[in-house]
Amino acid sequence: MNVQPFFDPHTATISYVVADPATRACAIIDPVLDYDPARGRTSTHSADRVIAHVRAHDYQVAWILDTHVHADHLTAAAYLKQILGGMTGIGAKVTTVLRHWVPIFNTVHDTPLDGSQFDRLFADGEIFRIGALAATVIETPGHTPACISYHIGDAVFVGDTLFMPDYGTARTDFPGGNAHAMYRSIRRLLALPDSTRVFTCHDYPPEGRGPAWESTVAEQREKNILINDQVAESDYVAERSQRDRGKPAPQLLLPSLQVNLRAGEFGTPEDNGVRYIRIPINAL
Repeated sequence: MNVQPFFDPHTATISYVVADPATRACAIIDPVLDYDPARGRTSTHSADRVIAHVRAHDYQVAWILDTHVHADHLTAAAYLKQILGGMTGIGAKVTTVLRHWVPIFNTVHDTPLDGSQFDRLFADGEIFRIGALAATVIETPGHTPACISYHIGDAVFVGDTLFMPDYGTARTDFPGGNAHAMYRSIRRLLALPDSTRVFTCHDYPPEGRGPAWESTVAEQREKNILINDQVAESDYVAERSQRDRGKPAPQLLLPSLQVNLRAGEFGTPEDNGVRYIRIPINAL
């Protein structure tokens, strides 16, 4: 299969186009809709790069997939579906996230709690196809209760569960997050064959190296600074919890959640024709 990454420096997000060269079917994973919070304006530069790549290779989009409800960038799933077609997909336990956040934003009128805004809700172990490629869903909760990873061919797309080995893992202090669950999820991923390529959704490189997004299971098991083969669950939980303590919320938390819970839509316009992001006061 062909894997093409797209790095967005503003949110440190890596999106992917995963294509079957035999059938030219592809999936787009964790796409970014650009958003300027100071002006409340969106743009489609990042998503348009993906569109250009798909069209240049004459791919047919089968799926537009998110690994979870992101809290640090807006998904471009709705925009890409409008332009390229395809079905949207996310983990079935997104309903847990919806039940927590939709009442806080008071958006039940335009954000279904049953997840029907997504075309497909994937269960653990479910297999779906991207052309001739088989993709297997692996539930990987911990960062959020609804995180999933996509195991496709010799690669696994892990969202925010694992980062590059020199950075470790994602935070576990969001609502429904859990460091014990994260440890066990990562051990599931690290039980895949050593040569399995691991593609992450974010990278925050230390000084001296540029952005990176691909490692292997073997490299993670040997070198991950938080969760290599020598780290027990209790030690990981203690270290992860210490790192999360007092950590600030992502800058785009509130706009990202509202849009991503709607599969990339901005919700119902108000009577002046304008769509709004709600900012709940003293509710978090």
